[in-house]
Amino acid sequence: MKVTTFAIKVWRWFSVVLVIGALAWTYSLLPDLVAVGYAASGMADHYVEKSTIFYIVMGLIIFNNVVIMATARQIPKVPAMMMPIPNRAAWAANRDVLNEHLTNWLLCLVAAINTILALSLFSLATVNSSQYKSDIFDFAWLFYLGFGMLTSIVLALPIRLMRAPAPEISLD
Repeated sequence: MKVTTFAIKVWRWFSVVLVIGALAWTYSLLPDLVAVGYAASGMADHYVEKSTIFYIVMGLIIFNNVVIMATARQIPKVPAMMMPIPNRAAWAANRDVLNEHLTNWLLCLVAAINTILALSLFSLATVNSSQYKSDIFDFAWLFYLGFGMLTSIVLALPIRLMRAPAPEISLD
């Protein structure tokens, strides 16, 4: 296993623990009605029950970690010549490397979504808490972080696939 594959798998498992922990912690702290919509002045103008938030987030977690991961397990079954990738012939000759890149890409996507969801839950709990003096504008960085993370992950795969696969070096 390559170091990058190991690091991505560790990030994914850490993100799963983080998002489950964030959901449990947030659910225990949130009031029955949670402010989720805010006016330009920063005052809450839309409320949702905390059980609704719990079920929506739980659905996102299940979709992210089950459906997308099931897709990742199907990658080796798709013929390389049917994939919409540049340099198909070169990648088909190095199918193990292609499978690793595609699987790592999907694992990164799952880990990023889990991480963004967990940070969003922590932010939601902080904004709705009476213990902290934070308003919604203190968490504007979360949008930029999430957008940057998802953009870099989405663009990384096509950029990598444009280059031909590097030949494996044998130490025999």
